Amino acid sequence: MKLGLVTYNLAKSWDVPTIIKNCRETGFSGVELRTTHAHGVEPTLGEAERAAVKEQFRAGGIEIAGLGTTCEYHSPDPEEVRRNIEATKDWVLLARDLGCPGVKVRPNGLQVDKGIPREQTLRQIGEALAECGAFAADHGVEIRLEVHGRDTQDPRNLRAILDVAGPQVYACWNSNPGEVVNGSIKANFALLRDRIRLVHMRNLYEPDYPWRELLQLLKGTGYQGYTLIESGRETSDPFMVMSYCRALWEEMLR
Repeated sequence: MKLGLVTYNLAKSWDVPTIIKNCRETGFSGVELRTTHAHGVEPTLGEAERAAVKEQFRAGGIEIAGLGTTCEYHSPDPEEVRRNIEATKDWVLLARDLGCPGVKVRPNGLQVDKGIPREQTLRQIGEALAECGAFAADHGVEIRLEVHGRDTQDPRNLRAILDVAGPQVYACWNSNPGEVVNGSIKANFALLRDRIRLVHMRNLYEPDYPWRELLQLLKGTGYQGYTLIESGRETSDPFMVMSYCRALWEEMLR
C-alpha cells in the first residue's frame, strides 16, 4: 500500500516542480493531479509538453497515481452526457501519454427531483461509463469512479452503477462520513471491496471516520494501490501537515 496526495486544496496552487519537491521531502510517493489547478496538467497539453511532464515526475521519483477529473454522466441532456464521455476519452489519452494508470471520474447526483426514476439515472451513468471503460482499457488505462455526489455516494447506488458499467470500470473509495454505520464501514466497504483501485482519505485527525479500520480492511483485501490524502484546505506549512499525515498513516497501518 502506498501513500500519495490529491492536489485538491492542499496543493492546488503548486506547480509540478513544487509538487515533486514537497512529496519527496515528506515521504509521499505519488500524486493524483486534479484538473483546473496551478500545475496545469490538462488534456490541452501538446505532445512535447506531455513528454516534459512525464520526464519531470520520472526524474523526481514521484508517480502520477492518477488524473482527477470532474467528468460526470448524470445529466438528463444527452448532449451534455456525450460531451463528458468525449472529455473522459481526452483524459484517458493524456493518462496514456503520461504513463499514468488511471483517470478518476464521478457520479454527481440523481434526477428524481426532475421526475426521472433513480434506476434510470443509475443505468444511464453506468452505460456511459461502459463506453469510457472500454476505450480506456484499449489504451492501458483504468477508469476509477469516485464514491461521490448526493445520493450517488451511497455505496449501494455506486455498486449499481458499476454493475452496469462492467468489469473495466473500478471504484475510488472516497471516505465519506455517510459510509459509517454504528462506527464501522465494514458493511459498505464489502459492497465495493472487489472493485477498489484508488482510495481518497480526508484529514486523518478527524474523529468521525474509522481510518484505522479502513486501512486494515484494505490490507485484508491485499490492496497494493494508493491511499491519497485529500486535505480540506490549503496551509502555510504543507511540510508539517504532510509529515503528520504520513506519521498517522504509518501508525494506523501497524
